[in-house]
Amino acid sequence: MSLHLPNGRWVVWLSFLLAMLFQIMPLPEGVAVWRPDWLLLVMTYWAMALPHRYNILTAWILGLLLDILLGATLGIRSLGMSIVIYGVVLHFQRLRNFPIWQQSLFVAAEVAVYQLIVFWLQFVVDGAKFELSILFPAVSSLFLWVWVFWILRRMRRKYKVR
Repeated sequence: MSLHLPNGRWVVWLSFLLAMLFQIMPLPEGVAVWRPDWLLLVMTYWAMALPHRYNILTAWILGLLLDILLGATLGIRSLGMSIVIYGVVLHFQRLRNFPIWQQSLFVAAEVAVYQLIVFWLQFVVDGAKFELSILFPAVSSLFLWVWVFWILRRMRRKYKVR
């Protein structure tokens, strides 16, 4: 009976909160373009680890909160994050079996798709201009995925998050 009780939800939501803080933290201009998409990285991990609990609805809510925090048009990041996390949830069993370097490549592609979706929606709504620098977070996420995965996995095992 106790196998069905959710344990450690506070750990997951604390990781989402920290990721959101890292996402909006001010950085110097030269470094800010390389900022990884922390919230998407953390959401990807939890969608791979516990897809029955943290999935498309969670991604939509977090994206909406991020839009509010950034003062952006509501729904842009929630739609992008929902679409990308749908792919993660759809293939979570396959992704779990990938070696970490293949997961990193997948995450980099996922962040690039997310950035392109957000750009396209901003282009439709606000007429944004394309710059190659919108894809820089995919490169930094490629290298940081190993650390994000390792830290969140240790947290999940230490606090027995189910």
